[in-house]
Amino acid sequence: MQPEAKDPEEDSVWEGPPSMLWGLDPMFNAFTRLYVKDILQMRESCQVSGIYFYNSHPIFKVDVLGTVVYKREREDFLCYGVDDGTGVINSLCWKDEQWRDQGDPATSGARSFGSSARGDFNPANELKKLRQAQHSSSHLEIGELLRVRGPVKTSRQQREIMASTYYKVSDPVMAVQISWMMEVPQLYRQCYDKPFHLDSSAQNPNIQGGSASYLLGRATRILKDFLKEKEVTRFRPYDVQDLLQPLVSRQPQKTAAEQVTERDKDLLMAVRDILREDCRREKYVEKGCHVLHVLSSVRQRYSRNVSKEALELVLKALECNSDIISTSDSHYTIL
Repeated sequence: MQPEAKDPEEDSVWEGPPSMLWGLDPMFNAFTRLYVKDILQMRESCQVSGIYFYNSHPIFKVDVLGTVVYKREREDFLCYGVDDGTGVINSLCWKDEQWRDQGDPATSGARSFGSSARGDFNPANELKKLRQAQHSSSHLEIGELLRVRGPVKTSRQQREIMASTYYKVSDPVMAVQISWMMEVPQLYRQCYDKPFHLDSSAQNPNIQGGSASYLLGRATRILKDFLKEKEVTRFRPYDVQDLLQPLVSRQPQKTAAEQVTERDKDLLMAVRDILREDCRREKYVEKGCHVLHVLSSVRQRYSRNVSKEALELVLKALECNSDIISTSDSHYTIL
């Protein structure tokens, strides 16, 4: 069930969660399949232009499937009005440069198809056929089905999609549309309609009330104080990691790290390969590699998000399996 329509002027700009935490929301880097009605009603962030919020989820790019209800063509772009049944939104689709330089491949290629009709293979003609197919899939008429992906922009107080990918969908028996109408409500129930929050705050006894809003507020104040004290505008995540660490309880972190050791076989293999390679070097042959050296190598080769606690559990798991052995305090070598 869709929410009641809101006044577009009411709460059109919203502060939302701190931008430092947007990357923690999986929807931030995904093409969200929102209804057009919700895209038009999303509140824009006052922190960063071009970022919008649906149910506190930060969103800047969407994925829409709908029928073309109007079309406007210019020299450099095509503008389609896409109707998904809940509303209509403009989709700005830039033309390929080769189309502008060489003209319409549907007409320019037709003159040269005759030579290949005799059965001879002509690479130039085949390339023109491919260009014609690409051109026809990107030039739609009213009533045809269009799928478009791209960031959302607000131009002249009108919200539109700046298409990064768009194409005509052939759906004679409506199989694509039926599948879409079944998948999107599930995404709403499982993801979109659940407010954005950090899971660790729900069971954190050290945070007042255990609420996500409190955690976000605390993180915002800490970051503002940091920027004011250091008088900087740019910084690395590692610079504030120690400041934000007290906001998260230790027990959930340990549980997450244990899940890593149990499920992430690639991380286990990466740590074992790093020790196997580095322990052959003369510098580490006798004593082995220090845990901080292993951590640095894992972050360079595997993932920058691996914590020291997770790595220590991985090392313990490898040691229990007799893959490695600790030679001294915080030093490990391969067996």
